[in-house]
Amino acid sequence: MIDADGFLRALFDAALAAADPARCLGPYLPKPPRGRTVVVGGGKAAATMARAVEQAWPQEAPLSGLVVTRYGHAVPCQRIEVVEAAHPVPDEAGMQGAKRLLQLVQGLTQDDLVLCLISGGGSALLALPAQGLTLADKQAVNQALLKSGANIAEMNCVRKHLSAIKGGRLAMAAAPAPVVALLISDVPGDDPAVIASGPTMPDPTSFADARAVLAKYGITPPPAVAAHLAAEAEETAKPGDARLAAVRNILVAAPQLALEAAAQRAREWGVTPLILGDAIEGEAREVAMVMAGIARQVRRHGQPLAAPCVLLSGGETTVTLRGKGRGGRNAEFLLGLGVALDGLAGVHALAADTDGIDGSEDNAGALLHPDSIARAALRGVSAKAALANNDGYGFFAAIDDLLVTGPTLTNVNDFRALLVLP
Repeated sequence: MIDADGFLRALFDAALAAADPARCLGPYLPKPPRGRTVVVGGGKAAATMARAVEQAWPQEAPLSGLVVTRYGHAVPCQRIEVVEAAHPVPDEAGMQGAKRLLQLVQGLTQDDLVLCLISGGGSALLALPAQGLTLADKQAVNQALLKSGANIAEMNCVRKHLSAIKGGRLAMAAAPAPVVALLISDVPGDDPAVIASGPTMPDPTSFADARAVLAKYGITPPPAVAAHLAAEAEETAKPGDARLAAVRNILVAAPQLALEAAAQRAREWGVTPLILGDAIEGEAREVAMVMAGIARQVRRHGQPLAAPCVLLSGGETTVTLRGKGRGGRNAEFLLGLGVALDGLAGVHALAADTDGIDGSEDNAGALLHPDSIARAALRGVSAKAALANNDGYGFFAAIDDLLVTGPTLTNVNDFRALLVLP
């Protein structure tokens, strides 16, 4: 008999290990240049990436810099300064960190090197408003986007066009110094232009695209933002821009690698894995209905494979807020899955954000079992009512099935595993 909780946790741990900067970053480090090496970066894994650089970098080679990470995600570094800031809504610390970071890359030469460490969360953590905008303007737009159900590519399209550092602007400021950007992907499709809003990447989107995103979700921005987007005064870097000629963007970890590691761990347990996709998007509760349908097909017909098996997926679902409950997209997904399965025997699931934070709560995600809805009902908690109130956190807290890991110090997006037993 398989220990469902132990099995699902083992798969999640394997996924996290595959994305550990200490394990995946070293092979991609460039050789030290003739001049200085300046390290800059931002994201939930930025501090652990900086520490991995320090551990692999020759002691005799110059190394300095600054990275910005989320509160609680810092680790001790010797030569690279670590600044903590807010996520997902930016704050003053992030803005000042981004300002200092941009200053560090200016005035360099072709003999120097800018080593840029980018991971998910960098958009909020490197919040440097474009000229004429304030931090409050960016906060207002960011909060509206987070509530709207917009996907990460849409949100980052807007963020790039309100920023002095995103959309290739960091790399442009570093010219003529060569830039090597090492990226840990947390976005569906692993597009480097979307990861942390692409501070070292050309941007194929436009001011018109940003305006269209706000219109699509009925967001009325602050007057200064509307004026800035309408003026189209300074477009982001575009493909072919000569200022980006000396930039190399290298993906060092991604959701697919984490899913493959989890699949291998499942085989070691004697369970057949099936990776459904590393870039699944959509409303969390709707994705849950699809996953429930696949689990039912396995149980009833042994398709697309026979039990025992585990269905693995990654990506980033969205939640359109309708209620006032607590919970991120993974808790919402699991709550929707529980409602859709309605106690179906033999199906257990784990869904969690690989950074250890589901939305803005203190849990990474949660675990779902066939008896979860019944156990909650005994405590007076209705699964359907909790789902209507976007209260996945409250539901799983009531039955002690929250998954709390603390910051994992990496970030390759969401991880979902559905174990289907005979």
